[in-house]
Amino acid sequence: MRTRFIGLACALGLAAAALAAPAAQAGPGPSTPDTGRLLQHQDAALRQLSGLPAWARERSPGQWLDANGDLVVAATTADADAVRALGARVQVVARGKAELDGALARVTALLPPAPTGINSWGVDPVANAVSVQVTPAADPALVARLRAVEGVTLVTVEGSPHQQSGTVQPGNPWWPGSESNCSVGFPVTDAQGGKHFLTAGHCTNDVNQAAYGESGQRNRLGTSNVGGSRSVNAREGDMGVVAVTETGWTLSAAVNTWGGTPVTVTGSTEPVVGQTVCHSGNTSKWSCGTVRRVNQTINYGNVIIDGLATSTACSLGGDSGGAWLAGDKAVGLHSGGPSQCVDNPGPDDESIFQPVNEALGKWGLTLYTGAPTGNDFSVGVSPASLSVERGRSGAVTVSTQVTSGSAQQVALSASGLPTGVTASFSPATVTAGQSATLTLTASANATTGPATITVLAHGTSADRSASLALTVGGPPSGCTAPAWNATVWYQAGAVVAHKGHTWRATWAAYNIEPGGSWDWGRWSDLGAC
Repeated sequence: MRTRFIGLACALGLAAAALAAPAAQAGPGPSTPDTGRLLQHQDAALRQLSGLPAWARERSPGQWLDANGDLVVAATTADADAVRALGARVQVVARGKAELDGALARVTALLPPAPTGINSWGVDPVANAVSVQVTPAADPALVARLRAVEGVTLVTVEGSPHQQSGTVQPGNPWWPGSESNCSVGFPVTDAQGGKHFLTAGHCTNDVNQAAYGESGQRNRLGTSNVGGSRSVNAREGDMGVVAVTETGWTLSAAVNTWGGTPVTVTGSTEPVVGQTVCHSGNTSKWSCGTVRRVNQTINYGNVIIDGLATSTACSLGGDSGGAWLAGDKAVGLHSGGPSQCVDNPGPDDESIFQPVNEALGKWGLTLYTGAPTGNDFSVGVSPASLSVERGRSGAVTVSTQVTSGSAQQVALSASGLPTGVTASFSPATVTAGQSATLTLTASANATTGPATITVLAHGTSADRSASLALTVGGPPSGCTAPAWNATVWYQAGAVVAHKGHTWRATWAAYNIEPGGSWDWGRWSDLGAC
């Protein structure tokens, strides 16, 4: 049974008998002159951000785009002059990245596994604080403890986020079995050339479920969540895959803007606060807005999801799983509300989306951008997996190849790094056809376990990405681990010894005894030592 969810009907999709797109009122799309100029300005700012050296991005407590589309880099007094020397506009802030990370860890440690009345929490780079959305239903004692944490800002709202759904008018939907429709997201291909599209995880939670292009279980296009390993609707994210297997269905990279000029997707990007984004929805049609928050933990009530982004753009029930765009770059998959599609939306009136690069990297999929035209290139990582122990480094080769036209300059960066892991490229910029070495270094306190790293390649005329499966190891088992201390803040993945056992923190913990009555699963018993 599918859970609730919003989806954007990004008519990018698949058109077999082509899903008909009835005429609709178009919102302010990329073809609007002012919006087009702003998007070009923001694109230049994002290239400036990707061109900054790794140390500047990693030490900065945040970056965002202002109302004019200019890049702003937050820096402490100690780093401000060095960042300015790189040509970046600097906003001097009081709290550094380590302080914000510490405040976020303290907030996470205070929250129970299912916090009632706590909508979301995460770093707000513009405010230089950790922002926590609370409702009147929140426990007053918990609210008081959160308010007492240095570096935390509480935002009181009335409603709560929800994953939207509903039977809505036809447009460019797809149907999971006999359930109400979701929306088609971005078309992708696998390593064997198989056709698929990305959508919402809660739209694909049934294993091997038939997917249709019409209601009433008609016009089958393929199968969602093949084998049960192609859908996530949990802390990891809200994303899923539908395999396109039926004869006659083809992929299209042209996004339906509902009356405007279709937008052809040329690559993917990460969301940045202040960035202009648009989405195409089966219900809300074409809507644009501004990224308000990134890397947020959202409490939907039935599920808590990490790493989501929010926007002021309008969305409605039936939009679930559709495509979010930043100019002509794929940026996200629609997840939920509570958008009410009103003017001047407040803090509890926003749309929520799953960053698309995480989905591409998780399943090793390539964004479909149509037949290559002009200058283009590919990027790959070898080996495709890497294990690094805490306190050590490991390296892989990042190779690029010209696939059409002439060679172009390509700037390399990485996203999805676990806490305590840094990435450096040598060189950081190559000419398509050349290779670089990516070195990943894990600190002594790095978060352990598996992670998917997305290698982003920003070219002069195209953007491409590749994924790397990273495993960060911990210290050796046994009582050689440091003894648990009630006064220490522990990050997720920290390993301690207590009462003859070794324990690993499943999420941040403070003053919570491993195996004690108030453990609530915050510590995992690794065995006697």
